[in-house]
Amino acid sequence: MKYLPSATRGVRTVSVFVTLAGIGLVSAIHAGDWRQFRGNAANSIALNENLPTELSGGSVAWKVQLPGRGLSGPIAVGQQVLLTASSGYAQDRLHIISFDTETGETQWERQFEATGRTGCHPKMCVATPTPASDGERVFAFYSSSDLICTDLAGDLQWYRGFGAEYRNASNSLGMSSSPIVIGSTVIIQVESEAEAFAAGVDTVTGETKWKIDRPRKANWTSPTILPAEDGRPALALLQSSAGLSAVDPETGHVVWTFDNGASTIPSSLVVDGTVVIPSNGLTTIKPSADGTAVESVWNSSNLGPSTPSPVVINGMTFTVNSAGALSAGDMTTGERLWQMRLKGKFSGTPLASNGHLFFFNEAGYAFVVRPEKEKGEIVSELDLTETILCSPAASDNALYVRSDGHLWKFADQR
Repeated sequence: MKYLPSATRGVRTVSVFVTLAGIGLVSAIHAGDWRQFRGNAANSIALNENLPTELSGGSVAWKVQLPGRGLSGPIAVGQQVLLTASSGYAQDRLHIISFDTETGETQWERQFEATGRTGCHPKMCVATPTPASDGERVFAFYSSSDLICTDLAGDLQWYRGFGAEYRNASNSLGMSSSPIVIGSTVIIQVESEAEAFAAGVDTVTGETKWKIDRPRKANWTSPTILPAEDGRPALALLQSSAGLSAVDPETGHVVWTFDNGASTIPSSLVVDGTVVIPSNGLTTIKPSADGTAVESVWNSSNLGPSTPSPVVINGMTFTVNSAGALSAGDMTTGERLWQMRLKGKFSGTPLASNGHLFFFNEAGYAFVVRPEKEKGEIVSELDLTETILCSPAASDNALYVRSDGHLWKFADQR
């Protein structure tokens, strides 16, 4: 048992259970990384990737077994694919695991004790939020509101037990909001009916840079990124039932708000300066020239998503409703172009790459769809026979997805 001394106020001393299968790991920053929920830009688009579109048993590069439970998506940094899990009768054992992207071998695993509440709906688990990385560190967040930072070799850097610091910040169904990293700040949303806040945490020290109150209502959405443009710095977009707030990641200052309400499950995204919000169906807005206000572009009531967040490629927006129907909308007008039925129900957000959409439904069926302006076509499908609730990741021409029990890598084997 190893102890990390508390170096700063609010950075907790915790017990750490360590298992190590590899040492001396160094992961360089490179363009193929997939560093957080829905990718580096938090928009589910994998650029310059050549993913296998004919999914079959032959396209599985490797498959490895996982401990405990986990709904969190994998992330990829250099030659590492990382994910989280939770185990134990009370799901109070928190895991971070690193796998070699080439072989699937476990590089290292760390286990920690949860400091916050671990009760969840049976469909969820404590390891529901997807971790994030800045290319040097891993930030693992859990439904227990524990935020853990390790380096890429698995060495603990700091640990924040927000569930212990703020006892009322707990949702009885479980939390699922994933952190994002902007510059030197990792941003989290901890929102429930009893207590709700967002916080910006220094990536190096673990100190709180800022903390702002949020609407007191259960919320499962994740922050997204409004990229820097025309001299305006990048902003964090925080979504809740009240709407969307644009926040300075360094100070927590709210720059502008969209107050027409929004979903509490699927999250917003930004493509080419346009913000796509699951609000009253689907709504798009654009920041003003000075970046201090927003104007509405269009609203479409028949493009509303269910649990998966929307995705935009090739001038079209794609959403999946509760019946498993995929809708394509025109990004200029909001007009619905077509709709097609996919099998089953979906929790994970699809991934877009090279003109294709990659879906995994709750029953474990994978679908690759090629969307055109007139219609969508299912290119291939594969039954993985396990429940899949996470969103996939892509890196170096490979696709990664996990269930409770396994992590798969799909790649062209030719």
